[in-house]
Amino acid sequence: MRYAYGISTALLLGGAAITLATGYPAGAQVAQNENMRIDDAVPRPGAPASFANLTEQLQPAVVNISTRQRVQVSANPFAGTPLAEMFGNRGGQPQTREAQSLGSGFIISADGYIVTNNHVVSPSGRGTVEEITVTMPDGAEYPAELVGKDADSDLAVLKIKRGEAFPFVKFGNSGEARVGDWVIAIGNPFGLGGTVTSGIVSAVLRNTGQGGAYDRFIQTDASINRGNSGGPMFDMQGNVIGINNAIFSPSGGSVGIGFAIPADVASPIVNKLIAGEEIQRGYLGVQIRPVDDDLASALGLGDKNGEFIGAVEPDAAADKAGIKAGDVVVKVDNKSVTSKQTLSFLVANVEPGQTIPIELFRQGKRRTVNVTVGKRPSPEELRQSQMFQNDDDTATDEPGMSDGTVTESLGLQVVPVTPRIARQLGAPEDTKGLAIGAVDPSSDASTKGLQRRDIILSANYKDVTSVEELDAVVAEAREDGRDAVLLRIQRRGRPALYVAVRMR
Repeated sequence: MRYAYGISTALLLGGAAITLATGYPAGAQVAQNENMRIDDAVPRPGAPASFANLTEQLQPAVVNISTRQRVQVSANPFAGTPLAEMFGNRGGQPQTREAQSLGSGFIISADGYIVTNNHVVSPSGRGTVEEITVTMPDGAEYPAELVGKDADSDLAVLKIKRGEAFPFVKFGNSGEARVGDWVIAIGNPFGLGGTVTSGIVSAVLRNTGQGGAYDRFIQTDASINRGNSGGPMFDMQGNVIGINNAIFSPSGGSVGIGFAIPADVASPIVNKLIAGEEIQRGYLGVQIRPVDDDLASALGLGDKNGEFIGAVEPDAAADKAGIKAGDVVVKVDNKSVTSKQTLSFLVANVEPGQTIPIELFRQGKRRTVNVTVGKRPSPEELRQSQMFQNDDDTATDEPGMSDGTVTESLGLQVVPVTPRIARQLGAPEDTKGLAIGAVDPSSDASTKGLQRRDIILSANYKDVTSVEELDAVVAEAREDGRDAVLLRIQRRGRPALYVAVRMR
């Protein structure tokens, strides 16, 4: 479940949500029953006397989704407490345990395609999903196949099978939603099974301040809680116009501010996932922030529309087109950049390789540049490439191992060095090796002084540029009966040195 508190958002774990247009008939329907009319269940305009008829039609297509996962957890009984480092890893190697997650979803076709959130069916932390189970409102359970998922939009598509057609719902036009429209949300909060709540649209295309291409939601006061993730938000015609995704909450429970991914955003992504197509998004390679009052005043801008370029990635699309740090982008492909239509959203929806005009302000003058849009890296690639950019150069603290790949035998989290990472670490752009993102404080590597931001150049005199190459050296050393490997370490401002690190 996602929570938004202040400017932060958290997943509605137990679930999240999404919408799409599939071209299937409207309402909750069974393919073999062509005579069923959703119109009979639609209340008259205004305050409805009851949602019962509409709910009866729609609820059969809303399902519970549960996963069984295997996750690695620390064997240190004091993990997560101030005593963790004092007592070290006394429990030995990390242990694998079983975990579960719960969420919601909805069937969009008679042959059993289901839409939900990516985080509902993705492993939590360092783990793997071993089984996905879909439970129908009547209690029938089906094993589900993961057809496709997209982390950027937090969408996923599942598939279930049986001998007869499934009830399903269709997606509506979320662009027609207006503030004040009635909506109902159906899902499985707290694992309670089919639960229906009602409310109105509080805002359309709400920006929560989280940034990114998909920070634009339908806001509602319909109660959304943990486990509602992936469940549908319906309009009064029985169409899915949003997928319940996040809440603003100081307490963890619903306070009447919930967010749903608009159907118009989700629709093309879901269709591509079903078709097995790669999701490609445009990318400029810039760091941006909104234009606030002070920035607008300092730059002499008449309004706060547009976004400020804080930095430009060398050799990326923006850099090649001549966009510079300090510019303010006001239009992308003739579409204005606003709080509801951000630069990230506009660029992400441009096909990579396409050349588009970008209008900007530079030193008080308006100008237009033509940009050939690049391909957006995957979320994992972006996290890895940005994992050192906000560090203080003298930082020695050990962050959690949430990015990069963990090499258990050495107690290190490492990521391949790219030119961008090399620049962040103060190394030449042609540096090859593995950057250390974190060091397990209970490891021999920590005892020997290895730190975040160090670069492993070689292991046992062999160059290593990938985790697989490092693991191969470790495996070879074990086969030869050795207890340690010799790493060549580069630290900023110092000559490279060799350190023998004992394996676990």
